[in-house]
Formats: sequence, structure tokens, C-alpha cells
Amino acid sequence: MAALAAADGAGPTQRIVDSITTAIVERRLMPGTKLVEQQIADIFGVSRTLVRQALNQLSRDRLVTLEPARGAFVAKPSVQEARQVFEVRTMLEAAMLRQLCAQISDAQIAELRQHLKAEASAVARTDVSGRTRLLADFHVVLARMLGNQVLAEMLEDLLTRSSLIALMYQSSHSAEHSQEEHVAIVDALEKRDARAAVRLLEAHLGNVERNLRLNPRVADLATVLQPL
Repeated sequence: MAALAAADGAGPTQRIVDSITTAIVERRLMPGTKLVEQQIADIFGVSRTLVRQALNQLSRDRLVTLEPARGAFVAKPSVQEARQVFEVRTMLEAAMLRQLCAQISDAQIAELRQHLKAEASAVARTDVSGRTRLLADFHVVLARMLGNQVLAEMLEDLLTRSSLIALMYQSSHSAEHSQEEHVAIVDALEKRDARAAVRLLEAHLGNVERNLRLNPRVADLATVLQPL
């Protein structure tokens, strides 16, 4: 996301945190990937102590799992956690849209339209990391328009966890469909139609969740293990 990319001026520990987080959001780091301290230290030209600090911070953010005697791994969210993340996002973002609809300005609508153009461009040129970042950042942009930094940070954390969930459970969900749903939400905001905006948001998040494989079929051993 845009905020994560702005690591200039940050300390070395924060740069490592931002780099790993951005790689997760852009789906370049898969759940379960081992994060080798020495390798990360060599990449950033820092001590392993600083790397360990970064990994501890990522662990507190639930993006990294630290396992005794095994090291650090990109987290692997459970199905239960996946459902809970989308439940919290729906509650939080619905309330956010109701408030935003009552106060959004024409200038902010224009800003959202520019964001939608960037999304559409990234989707059209099959820029996977770019479109992933922009589609996620859309929700943070909405939060920031309320001027509530705490809300924006909470949502950014949930979106990063959503990216991890998508890496594990995503099926054939279409980026093009998500982008179209964002356009519909902005159309409702422009009309100051809070009811429609919330309904469209809930449908959007519901579609994303439904396109995740959160109900894996349990294999029947008798069927799977057919004698040769």
C-alpha cells in the first residue's frame, strides 16, 4: 500500500518491517515462507539484532510467526481467523462509509475518481502487484478522508492480514470485478446515498470472502486412495 512504500527516512528496523509487509500485501511473499535472519541482514546491510527487532514487530502485528529452534515464517492465517477478519472489516468499513457519506466533499470525490483510474490502468495492463496494492489502498484512502489516523492504521492492518488470507485461500476472484465494485461505491458516495454505499460495500466484501476457499472439501480416503 502507498503508506508502506514510503519508507524513506525510516530507521533500518522500520525499513525491514515495511519491505516485508509490502511484499506480503503485493503477494510476493507466500504464507509459510521462512525468513532467514542472516539473509535479511545481508540484503539490508544491517546486524541480525536489527533484523530480529523487525521480525518481533511483525510477529506482534500477526504477520510473522516465530517458532522456537526453527526461526521466523510468514504467518498462515486459519480459516477461523479469515472469517473473523472479514467480519471485522465489514463492521468497521460500513460505519466508516455512513460517516463519510455525510461529510465527503466534491474534491474528495475527484480524488477517489483519480484512484479508480489508477486501479483500472493497473488492471488493464495486468500489473499484479500494482493492482493488488491499489485495490487494497482504496479502503485506506476512504478511511483517511475522515481524518481519523487511528481508523486508517487499523484498516491498513486488517487489509494486510486480508492479503495473507487471500494468498492462502483465494480461488478465481477477479481483480476486474473488485475494481468495478469500487466504482459503484464511489458512485453512491457521490450521490451521498449512505444506504446504497453500505449495501455495495457489504456485497463487495462478501464477494471477496466467497471467492476464498474457506470451506475445503474433506477428502474421502476410499476415493482418494484407489488401488492401482
